Amino acid sequence: MTQPFAPRLRRPIIVLLCAQLLLTACGATEAPALPGVTRHPSTPPDSRTMQTALNFEAPSATHCARPVQTHETPGTPRPLTLMRRERAVGAASADEYALRKSAPPSTAAAIAEAPAAMAVPVPPASPSPSPTPTPAATAPRVAGAIQPPAQAPRPANEPVTAGMVDDNADFGEYLAFRARTQVVHRERDISARYLLQVRDARGTVVPDAEVAVQAPNGAAMWARTDAGGRAWLHPNAFDARGRSQVYEVTVRKNGRQSTAFLQRGQKNAVDVVLGGKSDAAPARAQLDLVFLIDATGSMDDEIAKLKSTLRTIADQVAKLPSRPDTCFGLVAYRDRTDDFIVRRHDFTNDLNAFQGVLDALRAAGGGDYPEAMNEALNETVHQLSWRGNGTTRLVVLLADAPPHLDYGGPQYDDDMVAALGKGIKVFSVGASGLDRQGEYIQRQIAQYTGGRFVFLTYKEASDPASGPGTQTVHDVGNYSVQTLDKLIVRLVSEELGKLPAGS
Repeated sequence: MTQPFAPRLRRPIIVLLCAQLLLTACGATEAPALPGVTRHPSTPPDSRTMQTALNFEAPSATHCARPVQTHETPGTPRPLTLMRRERAVGAASADEYALRKSAPPSTAAAIAEAPAAMAVPVPPASPSPSPTPTPAATAPRVAGAIQPPAQAPRPANEPVTAGMVDDNADFGEYLAFRARTQVVHRERDISARYLLQVRDARGTVVPDAEVAVQAPNGAAMWARTDAGGRAWLHPNAFDARGRSQVYEVTVRKNGRQSTAFLQRGQKNAVDVVLGGKSDAAPARAQLDLVFLIDATGSMDDEIAKLKSTLRTIADQVAKLPSRPDTCFGLVAYRDRTDDFIVRRHDFTNDLNAFQGVLDALRAAGGGDYPEAMNEALNETVHQLSWRGNGTTRLVVLLADAPPHLDYGGPQYDDDMVAALGKGIKVFSVGASGLDRQGEYIQRQIAQYTGGRFVFLTYKEASDPASGPGTQTVHDVGNYSVQTLDKLIVRLVSEELGKLPAGS
């Protein structure tokens, strides 16, 4: 297993800059081995307090040739008598819930009670060592005791259409979206952003290289390069108080190691050449693909469509030029008052078995609007058996509601930071009924991890019952529309297409 690393800056900034010039002039790229650090796999990372301890396990599984292994975090369903009483007194609330599910995000935000519409970020919470959350004693809740409205089933052969935006490609517009969208969220300052590009001495991109970025004050972040040898770095997200001017960027892979320096304001990209003998490209690409799904009652149509198109997606991915060796994983989640909070199925290459666990998944429960996305993302990042050794790691997050921000325990921003450190890219898919808060949070997760925001489209933007089309209520522009299954294949194809020739 590759040991994580955490270099320290012990030299004055001027010495660092001189060293950078000397390395560049001399072509030196080798560096001594870095010490390993203690890892705490059960603790979600908090980059605000991270110094030199990389507190999560690096991807290290070697295969997924195993039967499906399932783990469930149980919920605490409400007693039947209480549920009947809630239905009796909450009929108006159920109507409110239905209206919010079908309303445009701007209207839905106004319908929600104050905690979901406050235009302020949520203060950071300390990460919990347990994947099972502990309730906050005095935290407000959003419209409790609401039962999801019954939905008419959509025609089985009706396609699901979707659009997509790349917030890293159109970063200025993404910053403008953030500025004009005032919703509760957990803030990470990504206004300062730099592109890291890693290549070998021949100019070939180096995928899945470990990256450590450290400030003179000890603040640090970690990343792994994607299939194109790239990673987005956000200094303000981990060095908010220090605002250092120079950061040491250390990159390593398979015993090779190089160092460069990121200086604020100098340029918006950092190029690192990883010296030594280049790695031989594998005959086949390795792909770990996870479907992370909100399995509450309002998601019935989306889950049904995924069930019916999984084999098509798998077949088309298998036929890609890189002929990927694909592992499939499934993480479903509901909420605390349901029969389960999170149900995860670890990676397998047995497509028939995976289709079986997907077919067994039913949309049910829910209640209030937010769901247990925090807990599910945490288990996805930390508990699945992600493969190492140059694997492309992708998550398709399919949800129609934001996470509960009033719960203690894992928080989505901590785990999107950890996902970048593990080289896990998240493609967030906004399903029907996703409000402005949900869109904001899904786009946060996708942008930070280098993924994209995908959204379902309809003939009439505000009416999911109008059938497939090109319209959306989300705050996006300049997008094309495909069926969701083809869009997923396209995203996978584009990622694998970045790999060096021969993969």
